[in-house]
Amino acid sequence: MKVGTGLQEFAERFPERFFDVGMAEQTAVTFAAGLAAHGMRPVAAIYSTFLQRAYDQIIHDVALPRLPVTLALDHAGLVGEDGPTHHGSFDLSYLHHVPGLTVMAPKDLCELAAMLHTAMALDGPSVIRYPRGEGTNPPEGEVAPLPVGRAELLREGDTVALLAIGTMVGPTVRAACLLSKRGIAAAVANVRFAKPLDADLICELARQCGRVVTLEDNAVAGGFGSAVSELLHATHIPVPVLSLGLPDTFVEHGARSELLAEVGLEPNAIAESVAQFVETGAATFAP
Repeated sequence: MKVGTGLQEFAERFPERFFDVGMAEQTAVTFAAGLAAHGMRPVAAIYSTFLQRAYDQIIHDVALPRLPVTLALDHAGLVGEDGPTHHGSFDLSYLHHVPGLTVMAPKDLCELAAMLHTAMALDGPSVIRYPRGEGTNPPEGEVAPLPVGRAELLREGDTVALLAIGTMVGPTVRAACLLSKRGIAAAVANVRFAKPLDADLICELARQCGRVVTLEDNAVAGGFGSAVSELLHATHIPVPVLSLGLPDTFVEHGARSELLAEVGLEPNAIAESVAQFVETGAATFAP
C-alpha cells in the first residue's frame, strides 16, 4: 500500500529503509517486531480496517514483549467513497485494551508530527491513528514530543464537558461555539491519548461540569467513550455520560461529509445532541 499510505516519496528517497510486504498485514507486524527486537525503531503503516487481520500479532509479537514498534493507522474513521470495507471504525475498540500499548490520535498535522516524535521516544509499542485525505495546520519547524497521556484543554466551561479525540476535535469546538449561543458553556478537551487517558483532567472536568460527552469517529461500542465511562466508574464519579460516535452498524458508501452528517458527527448535530443531553441529564449512547 505504498501509494495508499502516502509513502511513495519515502520509498524513492530511502529505498534501503522501505519494505513492502504486499497484502500481508500479519507479516508486516511480525516483521516490524523482528526489526525492533534487533534494535531498530520500525513504523508499520497500515490501513486501520486491515490491521484487524493482524490483531494476534499485535498482542503476541509486539505488545507482550513490549517492543518499540509504531503502528501508523492510516484511513482511520470514516473514509468516504472507499465504502464500508475500508472504514476504520473499530481500531480504538480493539486496541485501547491491549496492555502496554500507547494509542494516540492527532487533531491536525502538527500534532501528528509531534505524536510520531513521541512514539520514537517510547520504550514500548504505540499506535497513531489518522484519517484519509489532506490534513490541516502542517508543522512549520521542529516539533517536540508530547507528554504521554496528557490531554489539551481547548475551551473552558462549567455546564458540560466535551471530550473529543482525533478528527472529532474540530467539529466539537465548532459545536461548543453553537452551544454558547444557547447559553450552554461547554468545556472542550482534545484528549489526544485514548490510552493512557488523562485521568486527572477528565475527572476534574467531570466533577466541574457534572455531565460528560465523548466524541469519536469510531464505533461507540467498546470505544473511547467506553474507556472514559470505565474510568469515571472506577474513580467513583457518578456523572451521566453521552457517547457520540459511529452506530452499531456498517456505515455505507458516501462522501465523508455526508456520512458524518448521517451519523450525527457534524457540528450542528453534535450541538443538538449535547443540548438535549443537558436538558435531560440522562446517561445514554448515541442511536
